[in-house]
Amino acid sequence: MRLSSMADYAVVIMAAAARHCGGVRVSASQLAEETGLPVPTVQKLVSKLTAAGLMRSSRGVGGGLKLARPPAAITLADIVEAVEGPIALTACLGENKSDCTLEAGCNVRGHWPMVNAALRGALAQVALTQLAEEVE
Repeated sequence: MRLSSMADYAVVIMAAAARHCGGVRVSASQLAEETGLPVPTVQKLVSKLTAAGLMRSSRGVGGGLKLARPPAAITLADIVEAVEGPIALTACLGENKSDCTLEAGCNVRGHWPMVNAALRGALAQVALTQLAEEVE
């Protein structure tokens, strides 16, 4: 299992924003410079993160971006879901019809919610404060 590049970049952006927590607001271009990501990518992800209630954006003098909650109250699961949608390892549990040929007689399908909940629970144990720390 792998995170998409966009989910990975969202984590990088949120960690950079968390390092400014309590300080001045930052701009998308400043986050792009600090992370090495292209400005359009940062802008696209900031829009998703804002829509998910993880960041706040304000315009005008003193405007910019900041976290909507303290970094300790934002988890890796929150960030991944803001970009990817609900955490699910298989398509058969999604709202859209699956194209799985085994769906009609699948004996495992009923167990996937437990697996998905365990994965989400593990990601929810990782707070943004941990992701923002410098690793030596």
